[in-house]
Amino acid sequence: MGGLLSDKQFVMAQPLPDRSAPPHCRNMRSVVIAGSAGALLPLKHIIEALPSPCRASVFVVIHIGAQPSMLPSILDTYSSASASFAKDGEVILEGHIYVAPPDHHMLLDRSRIWLTQSPKVHFTRPAADPLFVSAAEAFGEDLLGVVLSGGDGDGAEGLRQVKKQGGISLVQEPEEAEVPSMPLQALLSDHPDASVSVDRIARLVREFCS
Repeated sequence: MGGLLSDKQFVMAQPLPDRSAPPHCRNMRSVVIAGSAGALLPLKHIIEALPSPCRASVFVVIHIGAQPSMLPSILDTYSSASASFAKDGEVILEGHIYVAPPDHHMLLDRSRIWLTQSPKVHFTRPAADPLFVSAAEAFGEDLLGVVLSGGDGDGAEGLRQVKKQGGISLVQEPEEAEVPSMPLQALLSDHPDASVSVDRIARLVREFCS
């Protein structure tokens, strides 16, 4: 049955950290972005603001379930950074946008992406929390997390872990979000670094990736 995984389950679900990360991954920064209903336009705005070159890897989870999606192709038109569905075991590259594929959670270690069809989280797969928690463990202070418009509370626990591990946590202003549940739950879960407009998020992401 879907629902929020406990902290223990999160830890058990994560791949072991890659202690032999290739040199290009050791100092890499990463951005994780999550949303659901109402998140596509804000996401486009953030992706369009990415610098060229982009000195971070970017990971996106949108609640697409098992339905086919053209999201990587859409994002490709808004940025000089290439976008694609993530592949299991794929080496993480700087300046690339990785999208969680339909019906798969996306998890990270310091150098690779791992896909899983483990139980749904918040009744959805892909979900934000597995990505955010694994990224927080892998990247620590070299991580920026963003929660955008969407229903339910997915991303709240993950963003709390991003902040706990020293990363930057940003939430779209609930008043601006088309569907404010995800931003509101993230705010209630813990105090993120900022709850700001999408314009401000885009500028902060750009600065982080420069």
